[in-house]
Amino acid sequence: MTLKTIGVVGAGTMGNGIAQVFAQAGYDVRLIDVAQPMLERARTAIDKSLAKFVEKGKLVAADRDATLARLGTFTTIDALADADYVVEAIVENAEAKRDLFARLDALTRPEVILSSNTSSISITLLGAATKRPDKVLGMHFMNPVPLMTLVELIRGQSTSNESMQVATELCTKLGKNGVEAADYPGFIANRILMPMLNEAFFAVMEGVGTPEAIDAVMKGGMNHPMGPLTLADFIGLDVCLAILNVLHEGLGDPKYRPCPLLRRMVAAGHLGRKSGRGFYVYA
Repeated sequence: MTLKTIGVVGAGTMGNGIAQVFAQAGYDVRLIDVAQPMLERARTAIDKSLAKFVEKGKLVAADRDATLARLGTFTTIDALADADYVVEAIVENAEAKRDLFARLDALTRPEVILSSNTSSISITLLGAATKRPDKVLGMHFMNPVPLMTLVELIRGQSTSNESMQVATELCTKLGKNGVEAADYPGFIANRILMPMLNEAFFAVMEGVGTPEAIDAVMKGGMNHPMGPLTLADFIGLDVCLAILNVLHEGLGDPKYRPCPLLRRMVAAGHLGRKSGRGFYVYA
């Protein structure tokens, strides 16, 4: 099946990045969000991102204009009735995703693959909400999507080899490296990353070091490009908490218990860069 029209549901940071890379690769993209202001912000963000590529000589102005022309925005998923492939990038909530997958299953053609950008939620669970679990898979992009080359491809219990092959080839066309992971809580990336971030949260809570000291040790001593607390602020502390909850509940191991300091910061609305305050304060 030739893929031409790609649906992306959710116009947040990840959704607009995913929409951009598909449009840059020559696909007609329909970006969906229930809130029109989110769609307007997404288009502005994509415009700025493409402008940076032009400024750095990585993209010519004509290609930028063509990319923007291939991007359509809509406030209802009805626009995806004839989509050839769908990527879901809404809030990291299992019930919200299951509801959306059930609606997409009823709307799109039976042969269309429904993928999720989830960073931790079970693909098998999402597939069970549809009548096509063989065509449901995880397509976990890394942030910022236009710059990061890795895509985690998650195979659910019923995902077919054919569906995984389509997703793998799609990654190649996007200039990404698709790496397969099994459907366990957190998959590969967050199964390893989140316990490290959580330990950094505990280190702050217990006074082992300041955020600046902890980040400096990991950057200077472990050669990480970004310290764990700076990274957590970039990801969003609420997202970190949601993923840790999935790991803790899904694996039943106390080593994944979210740090009480993280819970308190999220309750206070200190979510990192997006709220202006996390482990650091942002202008």
